[in-house]
Amino acid sequence: MQSFNTWLFRMSDEPTSPENLQGNAAYRALLTEIQSGAISPGDRLRETDIAARLGVSRTPVREAIRQLEADGLVMHLPRVGATVRKLDYSEVMELYEMRSVLECTAARMAARAASDVEIAELAVICEELAKVGKGTEASRLNRQFHRALLEAAKNRFLIKSMLALQKAMLILGRTTLADEERYESAIAEHSAILTALSTRDGDAAETAMRAHITAGQRARIRALRAELDNKSLL
Repeated sequence: MQSFNTWLFRMSDEPTSPENLQGNAAYRALLTEIQSGAISPGDRLRETDIAARLGVSRTPVREAIRQLEADGLVMHLPRVGATVRKLDYSEVMELYEMRSVLECTAARMAARAASDVEIAELAVICEELAKVGKGTEASRLNRQFHRALLEAAKNRFLIKSMLALQKAMLILGRTTLADEERYESAIAEHSAILTALSTRDGDAAETAMRAHITAGQRARIRALRAELDNKSLL
């Protein structure tokens, strides 16, 4: 299955003319580093360092940073320069609110439109998620599940609406699936969504997805509070 960032890039409207190929490659590389945590919220993006690391000139790196800024992932700070954004509490709440609206709609649509093959693929992802344990791989499979469900909804306008939200989620910070309790809960929540899809029950699929997103939101809020508490102790 295609990578998360390939999917994001394919769904975007970024130009793909020859003169922009290096900039596009640098953009995808930086998206990957932000997603993996190699670049964290608050980190400065130094053109010279990035160009050396990626083996390109500063020009495509500058273009990549501009694209990230247009996505809302990067901001320019006085006397600091380009920096990966940190979402504040209200932005996190707004993000999850919109995520609930869009992904619940996707779940309802997928219950009607998904093929048996697509539902079987979702089942495979659920099985893999239950085996890998908490952490980065669980986070990757979680994204894969949500992406596959979204595509199974078969609505290109819904997919485009999700694009900006998916990118904003890259700067949420450390995955909540690194927590054992949240990981175990997510497995059960995915199972409930899958059961609803398998029985073609749109109401149940929407309800199960809402419960999943709400649980993720609560875990994210707890993580934010823990981070603030730790900072207050320093």
